[in-house]
Amino acid sequence: MLAAALLAVAACRGPAPMAAPEGLATAVPPETALTLKRRADGFYLRLAHRRFNTLETYNDRIMREHFRSPALFLDYYADLAQAFADAHFEKRRPQRIEVRELVFEDPGRARVQVRFVGGDDRPLRPGEVEMLRIDRWEWAEGTWWIQPGKL
Repeated sequence: MLAAALLAVAACRGPAPMAAPEGLATAVPPETALTLKRRADGFYLRLAHRRFNTLETYNDRIMREHFRSPALFLDYYADLAQAFADAHFEKRRPQRIEVRELVFEDPGRARVQVRFVGGDDRPLRPGEVEMLRIDRWEWAEGTWWIQPGKL
């Protein structure tokens, strides 16, 4: 059933699951997992086809609404833009984004694994590049927020 699928790990799909957090993953009610899944999908899917070296993306009000403060958004945005550059994403733009897995550390903290795919910007390297990222999300003030920083 749905409850069994969303207990401790809500796996979206993909061959390599995330390592369990220190301690063990926690079982959460299906409503908790679905609420986070919807919010995370809304955020990450908004990033598709957007260049991360433009003011239009940087000033996106809806993206900023997923962070508890402007400073947290700036930290996350700078880190993500640099990650796209380091991974050689053409025009710093992911073409496809997939939320792959949710792991709940407790009912108010989760890690979300996301797969980004885009064109390769290196010369003579046609094809795509891929990047996996794990972000921490926290429940506070009645909503899920992205919490930038090292895992």
